[in-house]
Amino acid sequence: MNILNTKRLELIRVSEDDAPFVFKLVNTPSWIKYIGDRGVETLDDAKKYILDGPVRSYREFGFGLFLMKLKNDDIPIGMCGLLKRKSLPDVDIGFAILPEYEKRGFTFEASSAVMDYAKNEVGLDRIIAITTNENKISIHLLEKLGLKFEEKLIVDEFKEEMLLYGHNF
Repeated sequence: MNILNTKRLELIRVSEDDAPFVFKLVNTPSWIKYIGDRGVETLDDAKKYILDGPVRSYREFGFGLFLMKLKNDDIPIGMCGLLKRKSLPDVDIGFAILPEYEKRGFTFEASSAVMDYAKNEVGLDRIIAITTNENKISIHLLEKLGLKFEEKLIVDEFKEEMLLYGHNF
C-alpha cells in the first residue's frame, strides 16, 4: 500500500514479500553497528521481524516503518517511518538505507515526507529520534530535519547511552 510519494521515492507498507530486502538491510554493517543485531539470520527470521515490527505497528498505531522504493525502478533501498517504543515517551522517526544509496539525499527526502506525515496525517505534536554519539551521519540528518539535541539517556532495548533529539510541530 502506497503511503507517501516524494520526487524520487515512494514509501509503502512493508509486507512479508519484502523479506529478502529486509534480510539484506538489517544485516548491513551500519544497521548492526548503529541499530543493533536483530538476529535475522534467515528469510523466515526476516518475515518474523516484519510481522512483529512494522506490521504489528500498523495494526496497533496506524503507522510504522515504511519501505523506501525508487519510483522509476521500483527498487527497495531502505526503510523510514515512525516507531512507538515502550521505553520512550513520544513517537520517534527511524531510518536506514543500503550503503550503495547513501549520500544521495534519499534518506533526507524520505524523512522529510515522514515528518510531514507525522504532523499532518498522524496528528503528532512532537517527534523524537534517538541515535548514538558516534553516528554522525544520523545526527547531521536529524539536525537538518529540525530536531534538536535534548538529553542523553539509556534506552532499554539498546542498553547503551543514546542521544535524544526532539522537535515540536
